[in-house]
Amino acid sequence: MKYLYILIVILFTQNFLFSQSIDKIEAIIGSEILLTSDIENQYNQFLSQGMIKTEDIKCNIVNDLLFQNLLVHHAKIDSTIDVSNDDVDLEVNNRISYFEDQLGSLKMVEDYFKRSIESIKEELSYVVKDQFLSQKMQSSIINNIKITPNEVKEYIFNLNDDDIPLLPLQLELSQLVILPEISQNEKQDIRDKLNIFRKRVYDGEDFKVLATLYSDDVVSANNGGNLGFMSRGELVPEFERAAFKLNDNEISEVVESKFGFHIIQMIERRGEQINVRHILIKPKFYSLSLKKAKDNISVIKLDIDSNVISFEDAVIKYSEDNSKNNGGLIINPSTGSTQFTLDQLDPSIRYLVENMKIGDMTPPSLTKSNDGSQAAYRIVRLNNKIDEHKANIANDFDTLKDYALANKKQNIIDKWILVNIPITYIKVSEDLSICSCYKKWMN
Repeated sequence: MKYLYILIVILFTQNFLFSQSIDKIEAIIGSEILLTSDIENQYNQFLSQGMIKTEDIKCNIVNDLLFQNLLVHHAKIDSTIDVSNDDVDLEVNNRISYFEDQLGSLKMVEDYFKRSIESIKEELSYVVKDQFLSQKMQSSIINNIKITPNEVKEYIFNLNDDDIPLLPLQLELSQLVILPEISQNEKQDIRDKLNIFRKRVYDGEDFKVLATLYSDDVVSANNGGNLGFMSRGELVPEFERAAFKLNDNEISEVVESKFGFHIIQMIERRGEQINVRHILIKPKFYSLSLKKAKDNISVIKLDIDSNVISFEDAVIKYSEDNSKNNGGLIINPSTGSTQFTLDQLDPSIRYLVENMKIGDMTPPSLTKSNDGSQAAYRIVRLNNKIDEHKANIANDFDTLKDYALANKKQNIIDKWILVNIPITYIKVSEDLSICSCYKKWMN
């Protein structure tokens, strides 16, 4: 298992961290210890993700955890590596907020982990600090590593044919999007409704109850409208501007964003982070406005098919999605590129485009806008299609560069480990001698 892909224990909804069983020290790496529970917790997380139970997986986990502890030990004795308590506290609070969102309340978090919030935070702080230390130490080793074109070519030249990566079918897509109109009367009705909610809260009703009952943000409504702590840049601009102006318990005027209409209540401010709750009402698109959007995009499609206007010009002239600013290109949110594998496409268009030829367009179809905020009609065009193939320098240099750079960083990590094992006090339990990595860590 590659060290660069070391699994850092992050804890989501499983309480492996808080094992009450008797523990055993499996290894000592400098100032750090590896416990049986550390190994078992991570092993169980792998199994919960559908991995098949094998000794190889467990040994890979042992190897990664020994490496993590080596990083932490050397980070603690390296004066240039520092983790602030503020950063640790912020991350701990974010995780507690996550637990609260998932479980429903802080009381339910305490019940689930069978301990107080203060105790959970205390134990989490040790985990988080070690994670930050190991990440910073690893970054100090490999972050400034670069690779030259010649090194990429040499890496590819030395690969066995079976080791050359097989790249899946990739597609590049553009879209033209038409949104249904929202009437001014409908907008005003929503504003009036939210203003009534706002008045009811100031008259003594609980904002959380109203959010639970009436908010169209289903996820936050389950938690009384609470969004958890957010920093600047994490919220849509209109919402963020209004939220950051609020004082404790103050409720905003009605705010319109691409997701709909909101009222926002300030819960708590911590420096440049805020914790707010909101009630969202999304406009309901009536059949008439949807039909009008469909009719409009159908006429545009007919004009494109008849060569009255090019697809590119139609996108610039008519499209109502932000993608029009880059010619309608759909950006892959997973990679930031314009390339998609079939698995990365939304099912609503996957089955439409997989058998299309370059230049073909889908018929107008009802979908979500590109940000997922509202219903929309769109036409999707297939710009380019690269069939599954083995990577080659001519067409896939950037992909191969990433592979070669990862390999170079891995080699540097391996050398760092070999240099630091002999100068670090290490003791590993004989129980781990079944793992192939045992001798390496005992040298």
